[in-house]
Amino acid sequence: MIRKAFKMKLYADKIEEYKLRHNPIWDELKHVLKTYGVHNYSIFLDEDTSYTFGYVEIESEAQWNAIASTETCKNWWKHMAELMETNPDYSPVSTELVEVFHLD
Repeated sequence: MIRKAFKMKLYADKIEEYKLRHNPIWDELKHVLKTYGVHNYSIFLDEDTSYTFGYVEIESEAQWNAIASTETCKNWWKHMAELMETNPDYSPVSTELVEVFHLD
């Protein structure tokens, strides 16, 4: 299993809406994530900075990257775009974090 971590920036006045849209996420998005080998996915919020910290375990980088080409993912990005910093294709601006320590 590959561990990944990343951060994304929410608009401070949209945090509550971000939480609402994730509880629960769309069933079809959950299905895509599971189908593409995603496990143990969590998103945390730093309320002082409006940054989220995402942690996910994936089966492969290729499967993880392929999620972005699904219609469900593209629709989710559009649905979330007004709440956070995004790229021109509506994907979240995301910064991958480097693991410096892990304890099993």
